[in-house]
Amino acid sequence: MSNLFSKIYPTSFGLNHQKLYPNSSTIRCCDNEYSEVQHKSAEVNGWVSSFPEKNLVLSYPGIVKPPRPKRIILVRHGQSEGNVDESVYTRVADPKVGLTEKGVEEAEECGRKMREIIEKNDGDDWKVYFYVSPYKRGIETLRNLAKSFERSRIAGVREEPRLREQDFGNFQDKEQMKIEKAVRARYGRFFYRFPNGESAADVYDRITGFRETLRSDIDIGRFQPPGQQSPNMNLVIVSHGLTLRVFLMRWYKWTVEQFEGLHNMSNGGMIVMERGYGGRYCLSVHHTREELQKFGMTDEMLTDQEWQKIAKPGELNYDCLITGPSYFTHFDDDEAKNFEL
Repeated sequence: MSNLFSKIYPTSFGLNHQKLYPNSSTIRCCDNEYSEVQHKSAEVNGWVSSFPEKNLVLSYPGIVKPPRPKRIILVRHGQSEGNVDESVYTRVADPKVGLTEKGVEEAEECGRKMREIIEKNDGDDWKVYFYVSPYKRGIETLRNLAKSFERSRIAGVREEPRLREQDFGNFQDKEQMKIEKAVRARYGRFFYRFPNGESAADVYDRITGFRETLRSDIDIGRFQPPGQQSPNMNLVIVSHGLTLRVFLMRWYKWTVEQFEGLHNMSNGGMIVMERGYGGRYCLSVHHTREELQKFGMTDEMLTDQEWQKIAKPGELNYDCLITGPSYFTHFDDDEAKNFEL
C-alpha cells in the first residue's frame, strides 16, 4: 500500500522534490506532470485538503471508478416509547428513548422485507452497509432489523450524529409541547424552531453536510475493499421520520411547500431509492405511483421521478416542473420552452 501511494502521491515522500505553491497549503511534487494536472482539477473542485482519495479514484489513470450502490434504503425507527406516551420525554432524554416490544417486532419485520427485496433482484454478491442515528431507538432498530443478515452480508456500519432526530429542546413539558406544535402548524412546519431546539430548516442544514459525505463515500467506493466492489451494494440509513423527509427533500431538491405536503413514514417503514436505467437514484423504480402519492408526492414530483429513472448522474432536467420555467408566472408558453437555467 505504501508503494502504491508513493507512486500516486509523491508529495507525501521526499520533501526535497516538493514545493509549497502560492495561495495554497498543498505541497506538490514540482516535477510530476500528473501532479500538476491533478492539483488543478482538485483545487477547482475543492478536494485537495478534504478528499484527496476522491480525486485519486476519479482521475488517476488506470484506477477504475467503483460501481454506485444499487440502492439507498431509508428506514424509520420502530415504534418508540415516546410514540406511545409523549410524557416519556419529560423524564427521559430524547436520545435515550428506546423501542417498545411492538417497535422491536417492526424492526425485525423491516429486516425480513429488506432482505426479500434485495434477494429478489440482486446477484449472489450483494451486501448491506448501514448509517444509523445514535439515538437509542435508532440503534435498537438497526440491531433488530440486522438479524436478517449474517455477518458475511454486512459490509459495515457507521453511527452518524447528523442523522439524529430533530431537537425539540432537551426535556420536554407535555402541555407546553402541545402548544408549541399548535403554533408550528400555524407558522409552518419547515421554518418553525422549537425553543432551545431546531426547525426543519436547521435539520436541512446538517443533512446537507451528511449528503455530501454520502456522495463522497459513493464516489470513492468506501464500502468495500478494492477488488471486492460490487454493484449490488445496498446502503441503509436508519433514522427518524422528519430527518428522512428532509433527506429526500435535499436529495431531490424539493421545495418547502412540497416538503410540508409529505406524510411521515410508518414506524419500521422503508422508502427505497434505487438506481434507474441511467444510474441516478429514483423512487419510482421500486415504489408504485399510488405509494408515492400516499406519501404526499405531487404530480410534479412524480413526473420528475420518471425523469430520474432514465437520467444519468450529473445531468440536469431543464424541463423540471419543480425548478424549471414553470416556477415563474410571467412567461408565455413559447418563452417557457426556450427557457434555460
